[in-house]
Amino acid sequence: MGDQVAWNTRAEVIITAPATPISFRQALRYWLKLGFISFGGPAGQIALMHQELVEKHRWISERRFLHALNYTMLLPGPEAQQLATYIGWLMHGARGGIAAGVLFVLPSLFILIALTWMYMAWGHYPAVAGALYGVKPAVVAIVAFAVYRIGSRALRNNALIAVAAAAFLAIFLSGVLWPGATTFPYIILGAALIGFVGGRGAPDKFIPDEQRGANRKDYGPALIGDDVALAAHTRFDRTQTVRRVTLTLALWLGAMGALYVWQGWHGALTQMGWFFTKAALLTFGGAYAVLPYVYQGAVEHYHWLSAAQMIDGLALGETTPGPLIMVVAFVGFVGGWTHALFGADNLVLAGVSAAVVATFFTFLPSFLFILAGAPLVEATRHEIKFTAPLSAITAAVVGVILNLALFFAWHVFWPRGWEGNFDVLALLASVVIFIGLWRYRWGVIPVVLGSAFAGLLLALL
Repeated sequence: MGDQVAWNTRAEVIITAPATPISFRQALRYWLKLGFISFGGPAGQIALMHQELVEKHRWISERRFLHALNYTMLLPGPEAQQLATYIGWLMHGARGGIAAGVLFVLPSLFILIALTWMYMAWGHYPAVAGALYGVKPAVVAIVAFAVYRIGSRALRNNALIAVAAAAFLAIFLSGVLWPGATTFPYIILGAALIGFVGGRGAPDKFIPDEQRGANRKDYGPALIGDDVALAAHTRFDRTQTVRRVTLTLALWLGAMGALYVWQGWHGALTQMGWFFTKAALLTFGGAYAVLPYVYQGAVEHYHWLSAAQMIDGLALGETTPGPLIMVVAFVGFVGGWTHALFGADNLVLAGVSAAVVATFFTFLPSFLFILAGAPLVEATRHEIKFTAPLSAITAAVVGVILNLALFFAWHVFWPRGWEGNFDVLALLASVVIFIGLWRYRWGVIPVVLGSAFAGLLLALL
């Protein structure tokens, strides 16, 4: 008998056959496939998971999917990867969550390592340099569009606009007055304090109204449905939570301890482990939010790579699957290569080792947040909302990303500094690409690939 479709005035209801149980092996195949096709940034990755898991396979209901998404949006770290980890944990416990989270990241790590190796080995060739020249204006436009996209949602009133302006001035002036200082954490802390106070004194300015439930689709019975009883592994258990926190801390301490014994505290890999751990705890607002912090630390403080290489790394990150924060693998690889950590004859080994270290310490906290925190979230099953401090943090993020966009623009439009010639062609390309992203909804990957091809043609001509 065919599927039946019913309608009511409040929501569109699609009644289909009940979902069939999913084996761990089937789930592994899906998470691996997702790791290779998860292009489009967080929004595209979340939409892809919704289409596959909610609409097509019905592994999880719409409400449970959004409940998990609400939690991951409150956490530091890549929300799409954390959402995959959460759903994998819901289906198959800790092993399912770990598998989903690792497979979401692993393909992009391998791809980025290969691309970065080619970039370091052949980036000086005219054809490659030409392609990279074409990509740089696209990066400026993409980051500027991120400012517009996030700002249009986050800056809802004059109070939040003032927070963004203050954050911009703070990070801009710190770069002028104290070059190399990592002020980003203090800006985030200050914004959280403003939001905490403002949420009590002027809640209408800092606490957003979140309306959920209207015009929602119901895609029929799901394996993890609204009324399905909590599975045994999803129930909150204090002892199990303490065990998982202890295990994660042991992994972190073991890895940091090994690096410390091997290289000492000031060794490059040890400093990378410490730096990217802090970066992982400051990524409120997505990858674009943490890029200023990564730039301040990796470029200005540690000198692992140059500003131009940072722009190239962002371009590579935009064209590969997986979370954009995987640009940390590029930063680590370039840092290990340029500092010849294992000698001039082992540059590739140094780059791969540093990329793995950067990735491990960036993503380890995300697994802790899900495996330790999700059982409590499932036990409460209440609607999680953005808090006032997070609203202020998001507003501050707009300011620091704007500073990043201006920094990239300065290096692209004046590649040799103020004394050099202004690159009019690069400016025109950035303007055209920004209009295409804003007005015509161009995809990021076609934009980057098209820009690289245009730069290659220009170099050949």
